[in-house]
Amino acid sequence: MASLGSGVYVMRTRGSGRSTAVERRNLLTVCRFSVKTLLDRCCFEMIDESSPDFTNFVSILEHIFNHRLKGQTTWFGYESSRCFWDYIRTACSKVPHNCIRSIESMENVRSSRAKGRAWIRVALMEKRLSEYLSSALRDLKTTRRFYEDSAIMLGEEAGLLADTLIGLNTIDFSFCLKGEGLDSSCPAVIDYTPYLKFTQSADSVSSDEEEMRTLGSSGSESSSPNKTASATAASIFTEQSNLVSKCKRFEQMYRTALEQKGYLEELVRAREAQLSEAVSHNKALQKNLTDTHLSHTLEKEQLEFIILELRDQLKTFQSLEQLSTDTSLSQASLGPPHSLGPEGRTLNKEETPSLRGLCGSLTSVASYKSLASLRSNECLASPATELSSPGISPS
Repeated sequence: MASLGSGVYVMRTRGSGRSTAVERRNLLTVCRFSVKTLLDRCCFEMIDESSPDFTNFVSILEHIFNHRLKGQTTWFGYESSRCFWDYIRTACSKVPHNCIRSIESMENVRSSRAKGRAWIRVALMEKRLSEYLSSALRDLKTTRRFYEDSAIMLGEEAGLLADTLIGLNTIDFSFCLKGEGLDSSCPAVIDYTPYLKFTQSADSVSSDEEEMRTLGSSGSESSSPNKTASATAASIFTEQSNLVSKCKRFEQMYRTALEQKGYLEELVRAREAQLSEAVSHNKALQKNLTDTHLSHTLEKEQLEFIILELRDQLKTFQSLEQLSTDTSLSQASLGPPHSLGPEGRTLNKEETPSLRGLCGSLTSVASYKSLASLRSNECLASPATELSSPGISPS
């Protein structure tokens, strides 16, 4: 009787250990899936308090932090339930620039559960959730004081969990910590629906059938030979049906892969067409740029030539203006005040022939002649010649 009781105890211990291991593995798996879902979702929409993916992630994180958490012993020796905030407050108090005091001073967040939820949200907004968790795990003494031996926080998976949470630093979270949804007394509930996509492998059917046949044979050892034959025939038929289902499944997988291959080939062709079009457009733009640069160079040379011509014309006009000024000055200096005629009387300016010739010659300055040509023998006689002429010489 004692051996039977010890055997039952051993079986219960193994069963509880197995259930604890399964629970740990499931929590870590769904947490990893939830982080990936958040990283995929943040590329298309904003993650806030109303997002169901975020709500599910926070629930999973609360379950992980509360997994195998020791109760708080009262004065009467009873253990009361405890929230993970007590552990976080103690283990993360040495983190530089932590948010523990700010959460403790919140007036609208009173319970330990609400403070723990507020801490998760603040750590996500600060992008330091992985840092807080790593710092808490390094304090092994405090962790052992708050958790039992089979807890997730005391296993090797906790370090992997901290590494997984680093990916959340790429998401910009924004929450309103008013305490309305944080002070809820009901525990967090995990929605496993998005993670229940089960794909059965090719060998799983035969393994299940073998297990079913083993279970059936263990319960039918005392059956008759007819029942054994019928069971064998049923197993053969089941194997044949399993092979047919496998063939159908492989055929479906082949069709799916073929469709994906066609889609990828079409996508590659479209991208190649876009690339060739972009290359041709780039070549056209480069040609237009070269032509524009050449035309601008020619226009610049033409403008420089025009500027040089205008400068030459300006110099010519300035020289003509200087010539006109010199001519007017020479005209005023060459005219004699009075001349004596043969009869001893003075001649007026109108009666002097040389003066008339001088005035006639000065009118030809507008035909762009220089001062040297004006003084030449062709246009103007010298004063000595005029004085020595017999018609106007003094008596």
